[in-house]
Amino acid sequence: MTRVACGGMSDMKAVVRQGYDAVSEHYRGQHDDSGPYAEWLDALRERIPVGGSVLDVGCGCGVPVARDLVRGGHRVTGVDISEEQIRRARSFVPEATFVRVDASEAEFPDASFDAVVCLYVLFHLPLSEQGELLGKIARWLKPGGWLLLLTGREALESRVEGWLGSDAPMVWSQADAATYRAHLDTAGLEVVEQVDVRDFLPGSSDVHSLFWAREPSQRP
Repeated sequence: MTRVACGGMSDMKAVVRQGYDAVSEHYRGQHDDSGPYAEWLDALRERIPVGGSVLDVGCGCGVPVARDLVRGGHRVTGVDISEEQIRRARSFVPEATFVRVDASEAEFPDASFDAVVCLYVLFHLPLSEQGELLGKIARWLKPGGWLLLLTGREALESRVEGWLGSDAPMVWSQADAATYRAHLDTAGLEVVEQVDVRDFLPGSSDVHSLFWAREPSQRP
């Protein structure tokens, strides 16, 4: 990928939305297996109540996160900026609730969810909005609730043309893992585990940071 400035907040979000609209079917199919998500989702299910509520931020087409959690008896709400991803998600996982919205503009009542899943999405937001979103997520979690978060590991800004064989570009903007850990601390979330994981996309050598963080049972 060629490192470039992302061209401003509004432009970045438009590129992300149009990019996922363009590659949705190529990116993931209805019957794709859970891949590296399976272990993470199994661990999440062990941490939250049976039938608990989960918010999937950047839900894509609903596969595998919403699909697998619904199959496990959980109540799932998914949000995504891409109209095409949301259209497919509603078709693939009709038992869940899906909302087409920019994650940074989503609003939910405090203490709404037993868990929030935010995988491969934070670095599609401008840097200035990423810490703010984590603060909102902390408020949306119930006391003792869990956040499963994947972030960048190294700071970079990237843009690629013809993403995944489409005519659309894609952009990324990320801080380093230490910055994301600081954002979680500022949000009042307790980081329980942090590990490095390799990108699942074919041909990618990117390494990300996976965080398990928890909303305290009681705030100070």
